[in-house]
Amino acid sequence: MLFLAIVAFSGATHDIACDGVYMSELSPSQQARYIGWQGAFYNIAKIVATGGLVYLAGRLIKHYLPGGDNATATAAELFEANRNAWLVIMLILGAVMILLGIYHIFILPSSAKAAEAEKVVPARRSAAEIMSELWSVLRQFFTKKHIAIYIAFILLYRFGEGFVVKVVPLFLKASREAGGMGLDTGQIGIYYGTYGAAAFVTGSLLAGYYISSLGLKRALFSLVCAFNIPFIVYALLAWQQPEQGWIIASGIIFEYFGYGFGFVGLTLFMMQQVAPGKHQMAHYAFASGIMNLGVMIPGMMSGWLADRLGYLTFFIVVMLCTIPAFIMCRLVPFRYDDKGKLIEAEEAALTNDEG
Repeated sequence: MLFLAIVAFSGATHDIACDGVYMSELSPSQQARYIGWQGAFYNIAKIVATGGLVYLAGRLIKHYLPGGDNATATAAELFEANRNAWLVIMLILGAVMILLGIYHIFILPSSAKAAEAEKVVPARRSAAEIMSELWSVLRQFFTKKHIAIYIAFILLYRFGEGFVVKVVPLFLKASREAGGMGLDTGQIGIYYGTYGAAAFVTGSLLAGYYISSLGLKRALFSLVCAFNIPFIVYALLAWQQPEQGWIIASGIIFEYFGYGFGFVGLTLFMMQQVAPGKHQMAHYAFASGIMNLGVMIPGMMSGWLADRLGYLTFFIVVMLCTIPAFIMCRLVPFRYDDKGKLIEAEEAALTNDEG
């Protein structure tokens, strides 16, 4: 558990630094234009891990099994084959991360602001001063104008995904008698790692240019639709239980295209409407944490709910859980325009408050 906690802490720290570079190096218009690329490469690792690497693990398990047959293997042989296969997968992941780390040392840009900041030697501060500043950063975040609506919108945007993301792999692998699709590990890897990844990247890239041309405010509702409506695919699959692989793959492609297309909308919204201010990077990190909470909470109850409702009813309930996101999308206010400037009405209100 301690090791997993260290890995989670390291991943969260990396996310904050990565997003900080994106926000500090690009203007608001550039952020909108390239948010699709950022979203694609931010999430493609998850798709590769749950698709490509799972498929590779399945092939390696068969390779390590005597005769390559799961049906005739003993429990001890299955355990040994799984251990060896996943050891190879973890070694591959470790090597990739080391190489990427070395690459980033030399290739990541450093802004003029960062260069100026390096010239100033910060004074040593006490623990009390650090905690006081942390409290100030937190207080400024939770006292932002419209912050309650922003938090509700961020939590609800991916609420349906939180239910789906944990259950879909189980649904695809479950037997048809149990209401699942009856796919093996290799098929799941191909559909997710190859077809799903391609659809996700395509959706993310197109969304970036779509937002750049239309503007986030005008595009937001369509992005919410693209993100949430495709979850209906799994309800249809659970209802009809098609045996043709191309039908199952097409459903996954449709869902992942919508996921990629819609996901970047929330990311850009947090960057341009929630984070701006004195502590932009820290406030974006807080917003990201709230976003992940909106996925984690339904994820914690998704397995329990799916077991009790069955897959078909569960996915229907998921579609009902996406409705609040559409409502909040219509209510959420915009404080900044697409160029990052405070909207006149907001600026006037701020001036009045200060006066």
